[in-house]
Amino acid sequence: MPTNFTVVPVNDDEDDGNKAAATAGDKPVSLNNIFRDEDKDDNSDGSQSGDDIQRESRPFINSAREVEQYDGKNMALFEEEMDSNPMVSSLLNKLANYTNLTQGVREHEEAEDGVRRVAIMVPQMGTFIGVYLPCLQNILGVILFLRLTWIVGTAGILGSFAIVSMCCICTLLTAISMSAIATNGVVPAGGSYYMISRSLGPEFGGAVGLCFYLGTTFAGSLYILGTIEILLTYIVPTATVFEAKNIEEEGTAALNDMRVYGTCCLLLMALIVFVGVKYVNKLALVFLACVMLSIMATYAGVIKTAIEPPEFTVCLLGNRSLKNDKFEVCAKTEMLNNQTVTTDLWKLFCNGEHLNATCDDYFSLNNVTELPAIPGLLSGVLRDNLWGDYGPAHTVIEKKNQESVAAQDSSGDVYKPYVFNDMATYFTLLVGIYFPSVTGIMAGSNRSGDLRDAQRSIPVGTIMAILTTSFFYISCVLLFGACIEGVVLRDKFGDSVKKNPVIGILAWPSPWVIVIGSFFSCCGAGLQSLTGAPRLLQAIARDGIIPFSQVFGHGKANGEPTWALLLTVAICEIGILIASLDAVAPILSMFFLMCYLFVNLACAVQTLLRTPNWRPRFKFYHWTLSFLGMSLCLSLMFISSWYYALVAMVIAGCIYKYIEYRGAEKEWGDGLRGLSLNAARYALTHLEETPLHTKNWRPQLLVLCKLDSCLAVKHPRLLSFTTQLKAGKGLTIVCSVLEGTYMTRGADAKTGEQNLKAAMTAERTKGFSHVVVSSNLRDGFSLLIQSAGLGGMKHNAVLMAWPAGWKQARDSSSRRNFIETVRETTEAHQALLVAKNIDRFPGNQERLKEGTIDVWWIVHDGGLLMLLPFLISQHKVWRKCKMRIFTVAQMDDNSIQMKKDLQMFLYHLRLDAVVEVVEMHDSDISAFTYEKTLVMEQRSQMLKQMQLSRTEREREAQLIHDRNTASHSTKEAKASADKPDRVHMTWTKDKLINERNKHREGMGVKDMFNMKPNQSNVRRMHTAVKLNEVVAKKSQDSQLVLLNMPGPPKNKKGDENYMEFLEVLMEGLDRVLLVRGGGREVITIYS
Repeated sequence: MPTNFTVVPVNDDEDDGNKAAATAGDKPVSLNNIFRDEDKDDNSDGSQSGDDIQRESRPFINSAREVEQYDGKNMALFEEEMDSNPMVSSLLNKLANYTNLTQGVREHEEAEDGVRRVAIMVPQMGTFIGVYLPCLQNILGVILFLRLTWIVGTAGILGSFAIVSMCCICTLLTAISMSAIATNGVVPAGGSYYMISRSLGPEFGGAVGLCFYLGTTFAGSLYILGTIEILLTYIVPTATVFEAKNIEEEGTAALNDMRVYGTCCLLLMALIVFVGVKYVNKLALVFLACVMLSIMATYAGVIKTAIEPPEFTVCLLGNRSLKNDKFEVCAKTEMLNNQTVTTDLWKLFCNGEHLNATCDDYFSLNNVTELPAIPGLLSGVLRDNLWGDYGPAHTVIEKKNQESVAAQDSSGDVYKPYVFNDMATYFTLLVGIYFPSVTGIMAGSNRSGDLRDAQRSIPVGTIMAILTTSFFYISCVLLFGACIEGVVLRDKFGDSVKKNPVIGILAWPSPWVIVIGSFFSCCGAGLQSLTGAPRLLQAIARDGIIPFSQVFGHGKANGEPTWALLLTVAICEIGILIASLDAVAPILSMFFLMCYLFVNLACAVQTLLRTPNWRPRFKFYHWTLSFLGMSLCLSLMFISSWYYALVAMVIAGCIYKYIEYRGAEKEWGDGLRGLSLNAARYALTHLEETPLHTKNWRPQLLVLCKLDSCLAVKHPRLLSFTTQLKAGKGLTIVCSVLEGTYMTRGADAKTGEQNLKAAMTAERTKGFSHVVVSSNLRDGFSLLIQSAGLGGMKHNAVLMAWPAGWKQARDSSSRRNFIETVRETTEAHQALLVAKNIDRFPGNQERLKEGTIDVWWIVHDGGLLMLLPFLISQHKVWRKCKMRIFTVAQMDDNSIQMKKDLQMFLYHLRLDAVVEVVEMHDSDISAFTYEKTLVMEQRSQMLKQMQLSRTEREREAQLIHDRNTASHSTKEAKASADKPDRVHMTWTKDKLINERNKHREGMGVKDMFNMKPNQSNVRRMHTAVKLNEVVAKKSQDSQLVLLNMPGPPKNKKGDENYMEFLEVLMEGLDRVLLVRGGGREVITIYS
């Protein structure tokens, strides 16, 4: 027998083991302890205290006493893991006490988190009491008693059968999908909301949950309007507040009466719910008894019609149905004391009571006929009621096969006692009005915590309730059409049968059975809606997925949702102000249909994805049935009312986007996440199979960020520039490297990654973040450049900040790391973007009102240099900046032709830019350039000498250390051996002197000032100086300068000079972006 589970949060008490053992059988256990090793050893006699035995923390048991006291010696191999992983026996023991109370189904004391909650033990219910009867009560309701006869008369038996069949099949397919979801684990409070949100994610769950809440709230309006309609139409028709002065105002007065009485009834019901929901629950059985008694009376009346039809008659003038509440005799005249006298009916159509009075033309031309309102089951009226009789509003209800003579003037018909259609009728309208009568299938899943075996009871009880009610509805359609006259069926309010409900005149023994039964049924259903809707909203609010709904999660001390009840009453009042049951029914049909649609979608998605956790105990489901149910729900939405369907979808869409944009992040293992994973896997595989075309190339950035000592992002503007460059498109991976080992710096890596995510959120950078730990920065960056990304979604460009402090650094690691990064990106055929003065770049909130983005196109390396300014200018920060392209002409170049060619090239590239060709003539190398090169080389040589002397000092210290080691004791030697050596070589004094002399022979300090610069360096410095002069002159005031980045020398001996060349090239410029292409074309002139 499956175990019932109930969640009861309690405080975690540090009690001793014997108390825990003694109370394990009758007290709920906190779930906080299930995966925390708080287990104490419990003995059968309970004599040993939990303080006597401590969990072993050493890998071996050294003491015999400890061996005797250690109760888990059979599992000593796993004793260290027990600190985080519980024993299976312990876990199962605690899971056996896991229970689940539904929110608001019954009252229990519920306080804020952290305070002990008292669980009230209630009898567990079976399938019949716990699921079948609640579903039956929620499905059978107001539409059955007030509108089903009218639907049968208007749509005909065949049309009504189609309507009932579509709606019942829709709910049956939904129930099959719901049964699969409900049996795939425990369903707590929230019912359909919980199932959808945990299957399709918080966005869909919140959107559909709120739609279901609105549907339940408008259902309350529907039931209250039904209650008032029964009260004012059948019970106390004289209790009107507004009196109509003429016949045109009767409709308005009736609507105002509905609004006044409906508001009073709503406030009374809200007060009952506020005082205590337990009274509503206690009366639920009474309300269900009223429904069942009314249905039994109806079937009894049908059987009686076959034996003896009721005495109710309907009066026809010609073929028109008449209201018979103002006359008793259905005739124009009658014999009284052997004299022919006029009847009350005569007075309604003539201007006097005398036989010579002037009468209505139609009244004069046609005879009055009296027909039985209920001919009976064997009368053959079934054939007349097979087909529908739709018509526009305010038309007289007529008997189709009855002869009549038409009158020439029918303008005064509205003032005569005819029975009129109060609204235009058509098939789709009837679908929307009827559908609320099949809702309520979620009642069983909402009570899962009360069930003895929820995973068996929910499918069986719900499907049996749907089949039972479907039988009721289909049989009622057939029996109504076979027993009742057509004009009576189309009489919505029973005006032709002395203001009795049409289903009431069929019932036995009296119409009052239906009147009283339907009245209390509507009252009970309204109370149930006002009870369930606030708790549904409370469940959504407590999930925390919709920020503005947090206030509705609070309530009274016992958990009653006071604020949610107030909102529910306010929304319910909107439905009551509409004041028409026929207008409110399609509204709640939309919300329920949308909820059922997503239940089917959730089941279909889970089935198709075949997620490992999808193991429902209910096996009679298939994804095709779910898709059929989903399609039927969508079709019924647009059949009922296409504009209501669009409004409901817009509301759900707005809530979805709001939760996606502002809602709390929740991970519930939903099916849509699995669908996303499958789609991502397919897309990645497909991307890797086909090579990328130039037209589809876009910068997929690997952003190398630095973290400071506090693990915060050192240059946040690097992320701002990433956002501006990408505009949220393409792949972005933001990475950083920490020095050390992952075992020691694992926590720092997680903290750094969280800081990266926070900075990305602040700078609106959409992408992924990752922090790796490596023995040195160089290896870490190399690892990221090689392995970041997955499949076809790998980066093709690296963005980093210029190492501004490389000159002031004590060691050359910063310079070496940068140059090696340049080399590795080149080797990997990846583009490289280096931003100088990145902290001066504009933030995402700034707007550059004017200025230029200057591109200095020196060499062509794939076209990235021209594509980048276009991408940057798409962002609102740079949108008003104009693009200028400069290129350099040598002595033998035709600068005029170069400009024309470049303009034509840009025209074909669809780029708007100003073109300028800068001529750089050959000139002699200046003394300034020569001197600058000399200073650069001298500085490099001095750094080498300083590095050499530092190394020598370390080696001398190592030699002294080795000599002193021999005189130490063994213990001290062992201790000193544990310290890491800074130099991992063994040196003798002779080796040290020889090595020192060898290096000093190379160059002395005096020779350093007599050296001559290398000619290759002089030429490179000359290029850098001349190009910098031109760039500084032309682009001094530009907002951003993009430059071709020259590659590092192939000979690593010139690395230190390479950085100096780049510094000279960018000297005097505020914002610079060095660009080095990846070796492939990234821009094309073709479409």
